[in-house]
Amino acid sequence: MQKIVLLFPGVGYHTDKPLLFYGRKLAQNYGYETVIHISYGGFKGGIKGNPDKMKEAFESALAQAEEIFRRECKQKGLDRKTIFAGENEILVISKSIGTAVAAAFQQKHGFVGKNIYFTPVKQSFLFMQPRSGIVFHGTADPWAKTQDIREGCEKLELPLYITEGTNHSMETGDCLKDLQIMQEIMEHCNEYLRS
Repeated sequence: MQKIVLLFPGVGYHTDKPLLFYGRKLAQNYGYETVIHISYGGFKGGIKGNPDKMKEAFESALAQAEEIFRRECKQKGLDRKTIFAGENEILVISKSIGTAVAAAFQQKHGFVGKNIYFTPVKQSFLFMQPRSGIVFHGTADPWAKTQDIREGCEKLELPLYITEGTNHSMETGDCLKDLQIMQEIMEHCNEYLRS
């Protein structure tokens, strides 16, 4: 059995930014030694608030995710056809539009791993599975309305952690406060991974 973590970033939030960086480090503390970075890109501007561009970005990211996953598995010596069928334990950490891509990727491959969803967009709830993970959202997130996130989480029975006044990166602009918030988020992630 292998413990594998898949990282799905946002449009401009790559896997070395704090939520995904520390999420990955925490997962490695729990034995998730195989890390697969699904780092897509090449998106057009003006995505926020534009449903057509959001859909286009999602479809592009999902298509890229398949190719990147294939390449990463080959580089790491993993059999991508059986990676989700056996005894492997899969953790998916995703951010923003990456939450929709990750959830659609799981549907396509027929598996439900543990999920940590950072700042999902409303469209993500179209693909997420019930009781499949935990969700983080900030009330000052310009990409998603708090009420939409609450409703999506309630419908799918996903625990939701809301931080007042934080943006789409779960930050306020005050460095010391942001570090405290990051610690609180990682403590919730730690509890989830320990359970």
